[in-house]
Amino acid sequence: MDNGRSVIIIGGGIGGLSAAALLAKDGRKVTLLEALPNVGGRAGMWEHEGFRFDTGPSWYLMPEVFDHFYKLMGTSAAEQLNLGLLDPGYRVYFEPEPGEIAPGEPAPHVDIRAKREDNIAVFESLEPGAGAAVDRYIDSAQDTYNIAVKYFLYSSFEKITPLLVKPVLVRIGKLFRFLTSPIYGFVSRFVKSLRARQILGYPAVFLGSSPYNAPSMFHLMSHLDLNDGVLYAQGGFTRVIESIRDIAESHGVTVITNARVSQITVEETGFKPRATGVKYTDADGQEHILTADIVVSGADLHHTETTMLPEKLQTFPESYWDKKVAGPGAVLLYLGVKGQIPEMIHHNLFFIKDWESNFGQIFTDNPTMPNPASFYVCMPSVTDDSVAPAGDTNIFVLVPCPADPSMGRGGMDGAGDPIIEDVAERTIDAIAEWANIPDFRERIVVRRTVGPGDFQGDLNAWMGSALGPAHVLSQSALFRSSNISSRVDGLYYVGSSTIPGIGLPMCLISAEVLLKRLRGDVSPTALPEPLTATV
Repeated sequence: MDNGRSVIIIGGGIGGLSAAALLAKDGRKVTLLEALPNVGGRAGMWEHEGFRFDTGPSWYLMPEVFDHFYKLMGTSAAEQLNLGLLDPGYRVYFEPEPGEIAPGEPAPHVDIRAKREDNIAVFESLEPGAGAAVDRYIDSAQDTYNIAVKYFLYSSFEKITPLLVKPVLVRIGKLFRFLTSPIYGFVSRFVKSLRARQILGYPAVFLGSSPYNAPSMFHLMSHLDLNDGVLYAQGGFTRVIESIRDIAESHGVTVITNARVSQITVEETGFKPRATGVKYTDADGQEHILTADIVVSGADLHHTETTMLPEKLQTFPESYWDKKVAGPGAVLLYLGVKGQIPEMIHHNLFFIKDWESNFGQIFTDNPTMPNPASFYVCMPSVTDDSVAPAGDTNIFVLVPCPADPSMGRGGMDGAGDPIIEDVAERTIDAIAEWANIPDFRERIVVRRTVGPGDFQGDLNAWMGSALGPAHVLSQSALFRSSNISSRVDGLYYVGSSTIPGIGLPMCLISAEVLLKRLRGDVSPTALPEPLTATV
């Protein structure tokens, strides 16, 4: 338990912002320091020529996690956001077989719908007999998801005994198998066709892993898209971040941007040193020292430990990271396009046939950029008029790539480093061909690329990863990096580097797990709504 009344939070990503809000609601005086001009971290925003792009996350999944956070703060998702259900939720394009399509036709594709029964029919169309099997698969995904949310995701794993409850114990054999076998093998027990397996296996990428490496525990993700459906908040994640900042500030949080923290200050007292504050530099280059009872870093954990603390005080030194697996990097494209593009919908996935090789090139000791590569296209302007000039189209593209900052950085209008721009060129051509948009390239009026070098340089992301440490078994659940320093009292962590893991909902949960640790709460369940102050 740590009843420190004053708190400094390093980093204004969603983990840091939500932690600031919760700790302020708990009665603590909170100051948040963000190195960039705007909060949001990976969930940032970029505007150019009337187009407004979410710079990272774009899938609103696990809606009950967002709503629970808002309700802890005394409001709700319905009050804060204008949410709508996407139907179709997303489209999947498949690389065509020879002779499968006529010249001028788009690549074969299916739409994943808002209703489960419609999605079962989609799988039946891909593979006769698969509908009933996928129905069972979704049942398993839903059951696993419910168990995970109720007994695992909100746990700090300080003690294992609170997890030993009947609903967990009766599933212990199955849960063990889920943790120790990859999701692709589990999927293959239900469906045989590559295309069906791709749809069920791809959610591993949301967790920073490959379907050949991610534990099959994470097949629970299929409950979210095939059963729950995909939501969208008007204004995108820009609006989500704005709402959390507004709530935090309304509870007294002080947010300071352009504040780059260089050091966590520590006092040698008694048995173990204690964090006393931070040293940071403001936008004018002036250095400041800020003191507090508690320091929480929502910045990248590798960056925090290896640059803000001396080696003797690092819980997670460089030698720790040498044994860890980074999630994938990403080449991102922000494209403003003249006119409408009816050939695509809000979310679009493009899958190549050589699926295993694609992931194998990314997740290996000597990674290379796949060519061709699978990729993702988000086109929010079909749902949200505010993100593009009237009649035009906003397109965000993500191409998974190795977590390798030496691939370089992106730039405007093709001025990024050669590897990044080469990937962008190939992907623009692939969109035009697969979706059958012959004039796609000519209609692009805004073009910016981002590469792993940008993730490392701008966000201090370990290995230039777009997501954080991968969810392989050794980095999942109780095996993931803890949210507390073992060498410095009063120093804690929040965000995707720590428990429970990658993704905006997980980062929201990490903030609540942090609060529970400060309160000495070792229960595995979420806190009751609304939150009441204890300090």
